[in-house]
Amino acid sequence: MLNSPSATMLTEENTVAAAVRADTPTVRHFRQALLWPLRLMPAADAKPAHHGPWHVLREMGDASPWREEVDEYTGDSSRFHERHYNEFVSFLPYVQRFLYGEGRARGATDSTGGDGDSPMRIFRRHDIAAVRVVARAGDAPVMLQVIHCDLYFFFDIDVVLLNLEVGADDLGLAQAQEILYRFGRAYPSGWEPDGTALHCMASVEWLAADGRVLARSDAQQREAFLSHVAQHRAPRISSHWAYLMQPLVTDYSDEPGALRYRQIEYYRMPVMAYLSLDDPRRLTRDDFVRLALVTGAGATDAHLPYADHHLADFEHKYCYDRFWVNAGAAPNTRYLCNGHALVVVGDAQSEFFCCRDRGVLAQFRHQHFLLFLIAHFQKASLLMFSDQLVEALKRLDIRSTPSVKQFKRAIRASFERFLRFTHRYWFHEISEQAQVRALSHMCATHLGLDPLYDEVKSRIADMNTYLDADSLRRQASTVVRLTVVTLFGLIGTITTGFLGMNLLAEADAPLWRKAIWFGVVFVATTWLTIYTMVKSQRLSDFIDALSNDRLGFRGKLAALARVWRPGAD
Repeated sequence: MLNSPSATMLTEENTVAAAVRADTPTVRHFRQALLWPLRLMPAADAKPAHHGPWHVLREMGDASPWREEVDEYTGDSSRFHERHYNEFVSFLPYVQRFLYGEGRARGATDSTGGDGDSPMRIFRRHDIAAVRVVARAGDAPVMLQVIHCDLYFFFDIDVVLLNLEVGADDLGLAQAQEILYRFGRAYPSGWEPDGTALHCMASVEWLAADGRVLARSDAQQREAFLSHVAQHRAPRISSHWAYLMQPLVTDYSDEPGALRYRQIEYYRMPVMAYLSLDDPRRLTRDDFVRLALVTGAGATDAHLPYADHHLADFEHKYCYDRFWVNAGAAPNTRYLCNGHALVVVGDAQSEFFCCRDRGVLAQFRHQHFLLFLIAHFQKASLLMFSDQLVEALKRLDIRSTPSVKQFKRAIRASFERFLRFTHRYWFHEISEQAQVRALSHMCATHLGLDPLYDEVKSRIADMNTYLDADSLRRQASTVVRLTVVTLFGLIGTITTGFLGMNLLAEADAPLWRKAIWFGVVFVATTWLTIYTMVKSQRLSDFIDALSNDRLGFRGKLAALARVWRPGAD
């Protein structure tokens, strides 16, 4: 299956390692695709920009290992194969526009790097050829070929998704289960008394094509992780994942970087897996439970990893068994989905199951990957909107006018961006093909996308309603104040203008005396108007008291006295 120059070396080394567990089924071909959603954060000294973060990465040039991917849809049509066509037609038109844009004929500027087409941008690095992993101290190392390593950016959404796909041939089932369980962890969840990191790989090494070690994990360095959390109140990303993301740096790092990211979901990365076996029917229910729920390998005599009643509805809840029959083009094919993981198991003897152009392997790497990406992108985006609301509230100081204005701008911007997200990226149905639609619904249901969307929508709507109510309150208060000023100004206007009466007969006076009187009256009127506006709230209360028939004469005089009483507010 693996066709890279190092494939033979990887296969031979893994076959030797798998011989330790010769009693377990052998995974003839194994693929694992990790999808790590992260929130993009602005740098402290960053200037506001109207361009996406991929512009920054694009402009770094040789300083960054990431290169914008000119894929089969954006590049030469000779690279466009049948598997890409099958992928394209699997989705509904509005999803096609999200994934692929409107087409090169209508977006010719995209060949030069414009952004008028697809709202999704992909960057890929080619310097990492393989990864050497050790599940537990003392185990034989397992070599995995790096198929590709990509970053996915999205227009108008501060989210980036890291996608890493690895593969290997001839692994023991227990080895595959351990790799699924331990590899995709951003940092260790804890440590054993002897200092061994819990639940993650004992060792991870990124390798170049010539075998050089580019970076290795540091999960065993407990003090570094403890001190980081104590100082920043945020977890420390393991060194091999931090290396993979460079020049993007974690938001809590002291390293300079224009592109910064922050964890937005659970520290275990969502995972997809493809396993071809000689006889999938040999797998026990325990094996399928461990694969579907990604619990790692059990002991040789182990039973179900959880209580029987907890797994009573396992097949109904986590299995898509439409092709779990000994018939058809790909017999004995089973899909397992828990939202966090999507796993397909099938027969290595089936040509269709192993075909990378038209078969299940092609579907796994194309249609199924994209439906998995869409679900997790939607979840990460909703969590990002929720975080932004919390941060806006944290910065709010109701005693500071600039803070209140900044809060209003942040909420309005979130509301507008959420509307654009809803109409551009929020899909309930992505395909009419039964298999793609069923797997998409399973992912969305297990991830709880609809309840999460409703919750975020309600929060943003509440914030926006509050701002609207506050604006109406301020407008009503302004109208009341102006009404009070007009009311008291009306008294003077009618008094002095009654029958055209002039208090001072200066119509025939010299111009200089008229100017003096004009200035005196102007200053006095302006001062009186401003003073009335200052006292308008108390004067409004006095007017309310006057109009209250149940209030006596003394009460109305007391209301008038409160206009000038200090601290009456």
